[in-house]
Amino acid sequence: MRLAPGGDMEARTAAAAAADKDFPYTLSTTCYIEAHNDGRITQGAGMDAYQRAVAGESRLFAVWPGQWRSDLFAIDDLDEFARAQGIVHDDERTGLADHIHEIHRAVAAREDNPRSQYVTVDVRLDCGCSVRDRRTFAAQMREQRGWSIAVTGGWGSHSNADGTVYTFRVRRKSLTS
Repeated sequence: MRLAPGGDMEARTAAAAAADKDFPYTLSTTCYIEAHNDGRITQGAGMDAYQRAVAGESRLFAVWPGQWRSDLFAIDDLDEFARAQGIVHDDERTGLADHIHEIHRAVAAREDNPRSQYVTVDVRLDCGCSVRDRRTFAAQMREQRGWSIAVTGGWGSHSNADGTVYTFRVRRKSLTS
């Protein structure tokens, strides 16, 4: 697919920056489109697309599907896009500082299948962080402790006298530390 030279895509798009932090950058149904300067149109928006957009080699757009229509948005705040996508770390959005976390962990008492590939683990962060973004926490724990935290399916938290406890599914073999 190619964008016609001199096409008026700009006139038919809204700016994602107008939605500020409320834009659904990470919604699974948001479709990203990259319009390259040579007229090519590709789908997806990872690190490479972000770097091309920052370099001025392409423009990023997002299709936000609704029930009755879908809207096209120009990704005009690349910094906000990068923070939302995890390309650039954002303490405020994730609740997680970019440091080695002090944690207390315990396999949940309800675990009764010692052969299960994944195990439920309760985690308390003693470093003052909170988990607002499971993918970021999973990436940090993979780097810091070698854990393989499931990023699909459910997860949760509850508070008690000791603080907030987060519940994750973790690959059993990765829980070495």
